[in-house]
Amino acid sequence: MTEMLSIGERVAWYRRRRGIPQEVLAGLVGRTADWLSKVENGRIELDRVSVIKSLADALDVQLGDLLAEPSLMDWTTDAQGGTVPKLREALMDYKLMSPLLAPTSGGEPPDLEILRADVGSAWSAYQDARYARATRLIPDILTEAQHAVRAYGGDEQLQAKALLAMAYQGAAMVLTKIGEADLAWMAADRGLAVAQESRNLDVIGSLFRSVSHCLLANGRPAAARDLIKDSTGYLESGLGNASPTYLSIYGTLFLVGSMAAARLDDRSAVREFLAEADRVAQRLGHDANHMWTAFGPTNVAIHRVSTAMELGDVQIAADLGPRVDPSMLPLERRVRHTLELARAYSAQNRTGEALALVLDAEELAPEQVRYHLISRQLVTTWVRQQRGKPSNLLAGIAQRLRVVG
Repeated sequence: MTEMLSIGERVAWYRRRRGIPQEVLAGLVGRTADWLSKVENGRIELDRVSVIKSLADALDVQLGDLLAEPSLMDWTTDAQGGTVPKLREALMDYKLMSPLLAPTSGGEPPDLEILRADVGSAWSAYQDARYARATRLIPDILTEAQHAVRAYGGDEQLQAKALLAMAYQGAAMVLTKIGEADLAWMAADRGLAVAQESRNLDVIGSLFRSVSHCLLANGRPAAARDLIKDSTGYLESGLGNASPTYLSIYGTLFLVGSMAAARLDDRSAVREFLAEADRVAQRLGHDANHMWTAFGPTNVAIHRVSTAMELGDVQIAADLGPRVDPSMLPLERRVRHTLELARAYSAQNRTGEALALVLDAEELAPEQVRYHLISRQLVTTWVRQQRGKPSNLLAGIAQRLRVVG
């Protein structure tokens, strides 16, 4: 019902539904009625998740309600065979939740190397920003991985559990990207449970990352920050002879923590988390993609820009952003950085440069731009700020993102 509205208009819509005067809602979030009026009328742009979350709490709605998430996944060639409903069905299949109820599987057990390759294919689709493809692949992978866990014993069963955990994490990551926060939490929760059964510290650490992302997506940055502190403390003992994969997973947790701290306006914690991430990245020595982390010095630099924007330090983000060269990172990381830089330029009223960046990002990763909060919010704001007819470029991307009627 509110998909075509800006965030400010959604605030007004839910405020009226709640019967809350502007002065009261403004007071609940420590702001003035004049500020809230400008937010609702589009004269002040809400571009910080921490502020949006405070309004959601005051209105007693989910963060996703104000962000208009989830967005309907488009039917594409990649989506043939089902999209989110098929993945939801797989996650909610009670027969796969308990070995007591699981069907007796006939035939040969799944080949673990083939299963490993399939999990890798799903993760590659995620990092290539082909979310429809990942969403289509994962349900069958979950079924095969569950079958493998039941069919094998000993070390092979532990391997199967590790692969099942990574399949769940892949589901959680892509569902978070397309705004399905509740489903993502279900996948991450199950993934962490089976990861612990696998006794694989790399996999356990990876699932800590996924759960932290889901907490952020569900508007719980304090819980995400605390989980990062607890999980890095748990993993710290393994740093002595840590492999590059272990270092990448450990370092990536601090990057998630930096975003959680930024959404809490905790500058000290942001600096601490980024410093720890940088220390691990320097120890790793280069950019890498071990266990699909895209971790290294460049991803640390990307998060310096993202946290600066979340803290409201627009000039810092605009200065740092162009200095980062993410060309060697997976597509998802490159496009995410481009969108962040576009947000910084837009905040400086450099709309033309910002639009050019969003269009470049769309050409590279149309699905990521279609579903991402930043791109959708920017385009909605630009269209509504137009006094006359929008340019063909702006009107075109607004139509493709379906952010205006």
